[in-house]
Amino acid sequence: MNTPATVPAPLVALTGNPNCGKTALFNALTGNRQKVANYPGVTVERREGIAVTPKGHTLKLLDLPGTYSLDPKSPDEEIALEVLLNKRADVEAPSVLVAVADATNLERCLNFVLEIRALGKPVVLALNMMDLAENRGIELDLVVLEKELLIPVVPTIAVRKEGTATLLDKVEEALARVRASQPVQIVWHRPSPDELRARFTEVDRIMKLATKSKGRAAEWTRRIDDVVLHPWFGHVILLTIMAFMFQAVFAWAEPFMDLIEAGVESFGVLASGVLPEGPLQSLLVDGIIAGVGSVLVFLPQILILFLFILILEDSGYMARAAFLMDRSMGKVGLHGRAFIPLLSSFACAIPGIMATRTISNRRDRLATIFIAPLMTCSARLPVYALLIAAFIPNATVFGFFGLQGLVLLGLYLIGIAFALIVAWVLKKTSLRGPAPSFMMELPTYKRPSVRNIGFGLWERAKIFLRRAGKYILITSMILWGLASFPKAPENATEPAIQYSLAGKIGNAIEPVLRPLGFDWRIATGLIPGFAAREVMVSSLATVFAVESEDEGEVERSLVEKLQTAWPLPTALALLVWYVFSPQCLATFAVTKRETNSWLWTGANFLTLLVMAYVFAMLTYQIGTVLLSA
Repeated sequence: MNTPATVPAPLVALTGNPNCGKTALFNALTGNRQKVANYPGVTVERREGIAVTPKGHTLKLLDLPGTYSLDPKSPDEEIALEVLLNKRADVEAPSVLVAVADATNLERCLNFVLEIRALGKPVVLALNMMDLAENRGIELDLVVLEKELLIPVVPTIAVRKEGTATLLDKVEEALARVRASQPVQIVWHRPSPDELRARFTEVDRIMKLATKSKGRAAEWTRRIDDVVLHPWFGHVILLTIMAFMFQAVFAWAEPFMDLIEAGVESFGVLASGVLPEGPLQSLLVDGIIAGVGSVLVFLPQILILFLFILILEDSGYMARAAFLMDRSMGKVGLHGRAFIPLLSSFACAIPGIMATRTISNRRDRLATIFIAPLMTCSARLPVYALLIAAFIPNATVFGFFGLQGLVLLGLYLIGIAFALIVAWVLKKTSLRGPAPSFMMELPTYKRPSVRNIGFGLWERAKIFLRRAGKYILITSMILWGLASFPKAPENATEPAIQYSLAGKIGNAIEPVLRPLGFDWRIATGLIPGFAAREVMVSSLATVFAVESEDEGEVERSLVEKLQTAWPLPTALALLVWYVFSPQCLATFAVTKRETNSWLWTGANFLTLLVMAYVFAMLTYQIGTVLLSA
């Protein structure tokens, strides 16, 4: 029987430390019965959902931002505190708190559990990741733990939905006690040093009583960390992993790319044979198939790149990479917490910028937002891969490293290096302030989950294909129209595309870009490329397809056409342009939303645009001089 309509469903808040599996448990409890929005007045994400208990009653669930204590250090933690203390008018007071703890690191989580227990509200402890704890030989006495904490303790495995029914039963029992008791007046104050010491002592006492076996994971984790976190060897290992990753992006993807390219070509030939010659055939073959197909061919490279990133994240190594980079970032005044948002920006700058909400200091947050677009996102990869395949020889360096992979690695490193330089300038000028302290938890190593990696790759593929449909398909059709009309006059002496709107627009912009070595074709592609960077590839494919007039020219691949159309300095300048260029309007829309400042957003956009122009021009001019010497 459901909760009667006249009685609103009670609110249950899930709270806990970051990385304890809280959101995974929230997803397991609510399924698809959830919605995501922002808390009013701030950009902190608010996740709500509906759970149905085994007895058929309805509960409202709220997934609070992860926090280590009730002493907030970031906007996310501030929101969590306000909800727990019933201080937000837009959120009803939670009737029950579900404290989610990581069973593999219970000692760290217990400090926060004791804090929220002291608030006086009913608390149920969900001891999550029990499967990982058992695999590592960690054995906990849940009866003793429940007795010492004086709250219900439920073992759960969120990813397998184990323990969720029992957890909901315990929540219902707690709700029944709430209805039968008097309302609790919450009183909280910032703890004194003596109170903190007493709480840590209590955590130690409970852990000694409730721990049957500490497990074996800690020892071999320390042994591995002695090597991978070594001041010198650690950086060598990190650089080697990155070099291998970029080699694989080219070497492993090639057969899959050839397969997709052959499929696109066959589809184009089929469409040409079915449709009569004319505008409709040209739109489908030269516009849609050439434009969208030219970007789809890079899907294997993007998935291979994310395969490595997901494995490194799931295994626990990525946190070590953050630790290694903290010293370098500290030298330019960046907060150590900035590493995770910047790392997210390698996938896309938008979630990276949103992830800066965990940075408490506003100056550090603004600096991180400013440099996030300099991280090489996945949208740049199709452009990089196309130009590298066309102009960089498929040769081997030092008998092992592929030159193409090293060039790709170099582009990533250039973006990182200039991001640090820009951050240093900002922290010495407009964002001057004291260097912040940094504390980071290093998780134990674990075997990457095939399911998690498969799901992550599927999500990246969906995002890529959705962008292909949303931006590239529409842009390809528009660009085909601009490149095909108006038609050339009968006595034309130039290629037909020169008389089209695209040709005229490209030729009008070309003088501004000529110092960079860019011709009218590049100028034509850069404009729609401001919607999404990878549109540049489909734009070039469409322009070259429409421009091709003889049979032999049509059959040549885009790579072959680029090799004959541009000199090497032009290609290198275009690569450098894309390291810096602010060609993603959605990124700057999010920047405006997160900073609430048109001035900061405009300064960010113009800085990157000037850097792209200046460094691309220097690359072309120096390259031309060196090749002519």
